[in-house]
Amino acid sequence: MRDLGPARARLLAAAGIADEAALRAVGTMAAYRRAKDHAPDRVSLNMLYALQAALMDVPWTALSRDLKEALRRAVGR
Repeated sequence: MRDLGPARARLLAAAGIADEAALRAVGTMAAYRRAKDHAPDRVSLNMLYALQAALMDVPWTALSRDLKEALRRAVGR
């Protein structure tokens, strides 16, 4: 998936999200929270943006300012 390289894929797998179907099933917020719970020092807002962008099949840089703000609010940041 776009913007999810090997390191992020390994981190997601370690958090119980092994593939694209699993990511789509749990969604952006749950995937971010699982990854953050699993590796708090290695997961930043960039991961949140990358997850959302991957599900939308766009580069994370294409996410609007409003969407990024909504994502941050949704995870309490």
